[in-house]
Amino acid sequence: MKKLDDAEIKARVEKMAGWSVKDGKLHREYKFADFPHAFGMMATAAPAIEKMDHHPEWSNAYNRVTVDLCTHDAGGITQKDFDLAALIEGIAKKLA
Repeated sequence: MKKLDDAEIKARVEKMAGWSVKDGKLHREYKFADFPHAFGMMATAAPAIEKMDHHPEWSNAYNRVTVDLCTHDAGGITQKDFDLAALIEGIAKKLA
């Protein structure tokens, strides 16, 4: 998978509400009503993420889920990261 250049990443991120680039990774913080909703988003997303075989760096603290995406093999952000961001975003919207 080819690493995307900074201009392409910036153009794509500008179209993604709530997402940014932080420390060279696609970054998003979600806030849910409570812990079960936050953890539920992670549990709901996990099987689809496993099928993609491209795993996020994510964490949960009470009602928040923090997501960072980077294709380590490519040394940066690739199309796989944007695909995974779209998947996570769709699931999060359904559970918000």
